[in-house]
Amino acid sequence: MTRIAIIGGHGKVALHLSTLLAAEGHTVTSFIRNPDHGADVEATGATPSVLDVENSTTADLAAAFQGLDAVVWSAGAGGGSPERTYAVDRDAAIRSMEAAAEAGVDRYVMVSYLGAGKDHGVPESNSFFAYAEAKADADEYLRGTELAWTILGPGTLTEGPGTGRIEVDPDPEGGGDTSRTNVAIVAAAVLDLPATAKRTISFRDGSLPVSSALESVD
Repeated sequence: MTRIAIIGGHGKVALHLSTLLAAEGHTVTSFIRNPDHGADVEATGATPSVLDVENSTTADLAAAFQGLDAVVWSAGAGGGSPERTYAVDRDAAIRSMEAAAEAGVDRYVMVSYLGAGKDHGVPESNSFFAYAEAKADADEYLRGTELAWTILGPGTLTEGPGTGRIEVDPDPEGGGDTSRTNVAIVAAAVLDLPATAKRTISFRDGSLPVSSALESVD
């Protein structure tokens, strides 16, 4: 795997991930909406590319994905209106999957969250409901594609240290802090592990080294 794109390249997980991937010798393109964020991306060793995924067509995205080996979705509307949440976290994400297939990019990694799914249990009155619904729809769509997908479901994101140690398949009801750096470490690891394709990997910070923990994923 040498040519990897990250969608949502200025996010905290994405910046950690591009740093790791660039250090491993991969060629990383980070798609960002705000050109002012380019310098932060460049500092990680990645190449910034301005692309507004919310307002891009499938054809636009497919053109941007030409020549890539893998796409990582790490974008999000970041709260706000339910309309924009659905537009980014569901609709744009699904277009990116269609575009990856159209561009011949087989490997696709989705950063989701622990407990995502149609049975998320978030009440409609909760401000998190739109995000939970959008991610459930996007993840479900991805599972139905022919892409070599991996869905990552980290627990509650923190700024804690990147220990490189996790616990897989934790109880979603129990929550569990998950360092953003550890999320990036897991994302980088699965890109190099074909056996993690067609798998949903739920995890939080734990005691097992990432490489050992991923060996137990079935």
